[in-house]
Amino acid sequence: MKLHELQPVEGARKNKFRLGRGQGSGNGKTAGKGSKGQKARSGGLGKLGFEGGQTPLWRRLPKRGFTNINRKEYTIVNVDQLNRFENGTLVTPELLRETGIAKNVRDGIKILGEGELEKQLTVQADKFSESAVAAIEKAGGKAEVI
Repeated sequence: MKLHELQPVEGARKNKFRLGRGQGSGNGKTAGKGSKGQKARSGGLGKLGFEGGQTPLWRRLPKRGFTNINRKEYTIVNVDQLNRFENGTLVTPELLRETGIAKNVRDGIKILGEGELEKQLTVQADKFSESAVAAIEKAGGKAEVI
């Protein structure tokens, strides 16, 4: 970094001119907006995506598929991530949140069977994959759906 490259932090400096405060200020009358036209008016330039009356791009493009409003979004936890707990631990969604394994839990937690489980645990979650149940039971634990 060189001295001529220094700049103030974003938002640290305000506008130097007080707009529309009389002719003596140098920025009175039209306040730097010129005279007349859409850009000179208050609330000018229209809404985001407005193209002056022409059909906007978002309406010209074809639509595909649909969004299911009832879709459930599960937070995914793999079986190998559960190896950090001690033998005989009851692994609950609250415990997974506290330890930071499951962040941003929306509609629940789903345990998947990726990796290998070496500890004997009782795991409680909203959903399990078949391979996850098999891995937990193979290690001598239990998979309980809440």
